[in-house]
Amino acid sequence: MDFRSELKKRVLIGEGAMGTLLYSHGIDHCYEELNSTEPGQIETIHRAYLEAGADILQSNTYGANYHKLKRYGLEDEVSTINRNGVAIARKASEGKAFVFGTIGALRSIRKNDLSMEEIKRSFREQLYSILMEGPDGLILETFYDLEELETVLPIARKETDLPIISNVTLHEIGYMQNGIHLNEAFQRIEQLGADVAGINCRLGPHHMIRSLEEVPLMKSTPISVYPNASLPEYIDGRLIYEAVPEYFGSSALKLREQGAAVIGGCCGTTPLHIAEVKKKLGIIPPVTQKEIKARKIEIIEITDDKTPALHQLAKRKRTVLVELDPPKKLGIEPFMNGAKALLDAGADSVTLADNSLATPRISNAALGVMLKNQMGANPLIHLTCRDRNLIGLQSHLMGLQTLGLNELLVVTGDPSKIGDFPGATSVYDLSSFDLISLVKQFNEGLSFSGQSLGQQSHFKIAAAFNPNVKYLDKAVQRMEKKIICGAQSFLTQPIYSVNQMEEVYEATKHLDTPVFAGIMPLTSARNAEFIHNEIPGITLPDDVRRAMAAAGSNPLLARNEGLAIAKSLADAAMAKFQGIYLITPFMRYEMTAMLTEYIRKTDSMKMAEVTAYE
Repeated sequence: MDFRSELKKRVLIGEGAMGTLLYSHGIDHCYEELNSTEPGQIETIHRAYLEAGADILQSNTYGANYHKLKRYGLEDEVSTINRNGVAIARKASEGKAFVFGTIGALRSIRKNDLSMEEIKRSFREQLYSILMEGPDGLILETFYDLEELETVLPIARKETDLPIISNVTLHEIGYMQNGIHLNEAFQRIEQLGADVAGINCRLGPHHMIRSLEEVPLMKSTPISVYPNASLPEYIDGRLIYEAVPEYFGSSALKLREQGAAVIGGCCGTTPLHIAEVKKKLGIIPPVTQKEIKARKIEIIEITDDKTPALHQLAKRKRTVLVELDPPKKLGIEPFMNGAKALLDAGADSVTLADNSLATPRISNAALGVMLKNQMGANPLIHLTCRDRNLIGLQSHLMGLQTLGLNELLVVTGDPSKIGDFPGATSVYDLSSFDLISLVKQFNEGLSFSGQSLGQQSHFKIAAAFNPNVKYLDKAVQRMEKKIICGAQSFLTQPIYSVNQMEEVYEATKHLDTPVFAGIMPLTSARNAEFIHNEIPGITLPDDVRRAMAAAGSNPLLARNEGLAIAKSLADAAMAKFQGIYLITPFMRYEMTAMLTEYIRKTDSMKMAEVTAYE
C-alpha cells in the first residue's frame, strides 16, 4: 500500500495513546525505555490498536530524544531505543498497517529552556535513528511552539521523501500559543513540505471540532486530528479521562466533516476508542469541500486617559523617575511619606519594584493605586517574570489595566535563591522578551493565546538595560531586540562613573527610544565596597571608593559624600540624557529627594542662563 494514495481514497485511522495504557498497568517511569526492556508489552499494545482498526501504528518514541532520556540516565541509548521502537511497531503491524516513526516536540511555553541549536542536534539524532529502521513515514507531534516545528520540519523533509504528518498543539480553541491561528499554522506547515498538517493533544473532540470550523481545506495537504479522550479530571494525584468510547467515535464523523483525513487519539484514548472510530467511519473518503465559519474577534477601543506617558515625556523634557521599594512589613506610613517627599521634590513618577531581591513585600499594585488616588501620581509598576506563571501574569495584567496602572517596567526578576526564601520556586514561564511581547499583545486586545480580551489595554512598556557588562555592544543588541518586542523606554542599572555614563550614551545614541540613566547614591564605605566586590559587573572608580572611605563611619559625612558623587553623575547624565532614574538606597528617600531637587534646580538655572543670553 502507498500511504499518499490511500489517503485520497479513505479516512485513515491512527492509534490511540500509548502512555495511558502503560500508566494503567502501573508503569510510571520512562515509557520509551520499554522498547528495550519490555518489547513484548509495547507490541501487545500496538496489536490491540491494529485489531481495533488502526491503519497507522506509530513507534513508541515520542520522548526518545537526548534531553528527555537524560532524565533517566539513558542519553546514550537514543539510537537503540528509537530503532527498537520502530522495529516493534513493524513486527506488530504484520504488514496490515503503516508504521510511522514518532518524534515529539521539546519546547513548551518556556522557550529558553533549550536553544534552537540544541533542539536541532537532538532532532537529527532521533531522526537518523528512526530512519535507519525504514519506517513508512514520520509523525512530528505535540508542537506547542510553531517556531520549533518550522525549524525541524525542513530538516526531516531534506533527509527523506517519506510521508510526514506534522501535528501542532493548540493553547486555546483555534489558536496556538502567541496567538497564531490554526489556519495560519497549517498554511505555514504546508509550505514547508508536510504531507499532512494536523492537531493533537490538550483538547478533546468537541474543542478540536470547533477549532477546525474556521479552517478551510488546504490545496494539497490533508488534515490529521488526534484529540484527547476528553478534558482530564485530577483525582488523587492522577489525571483521569472519563469520556466514553461511543462519544469519541461519534465525534470522528464530525471531525471528518471538518476536513480530517487522518483521525487517531491522544491522551486518555484506548483501543476501545479507536474501535468506535473504525465502527463509525468504516471505509469512507475524506471530504473535498466544507463550510467555513467566519472568525470573529471583537475588541472595543477604549480611549486612554490623558496622563502623558513617561517615555513621551522624556522626549520633550527632563524626566525624573525615582524608585522607592515597597515595605517588607505591614504598615505603609513611612513609605507614603517617602513617596510624597519624592513627588514634592519634583519626581515625575515613583517606580515600585516587584518583590525586589526576591524578598516578599507589600504588593506594588496596591501601593500604586494608593499613590494614584491619594497623591495624583503616575506610578511606574515593575513586573517580573519570576513570581507568576503564564496564567497569573495575564490575570495580573488585566488587574493592572482595570486599576488604571498603565506604566510598566518589565524585568526578569532576581532568582528566588538570592532572597529570603531560597527554596521558593522561580517560575520564569516567560523571558523578559516574551513578557514585553505579551504586554504589547494586550495593547492590541489579545491574550497570550490570541483570544480577544474584549478591550485593548493601554500599557506603556519600559524595559531594563544593564550596562555593567563586559561587552556593552551585546547589551545594546538585547535592547534592540526588546524594542522589536515592544519596549518604549529603558531604565539602566546604576552607573557609577562619568566615563561609563559617556560610554552608555555613545552606545545608545542611535536609538530613538528614551534611556533613563540609573543613579543610586552610595550610603557608606561598606556599601561602596560591597557593590564593588560582590555585585557582578559593577566596578567603582578608585577615587569614588577613596572618597567614601575617607568619610569613615560618620553617617552624615558618608551621606554627604554619597550625594556629592551622585550629583556629579547626575551632571554627566543631564548632559547626555533627558531621562534620569534615581534608585533610593535602603529607604533613604531623603537622599533621592535631595538629588531630585538638585536636578530640577540645575535645569532651572540652565534655563535661566539661556533666557538671559537670548
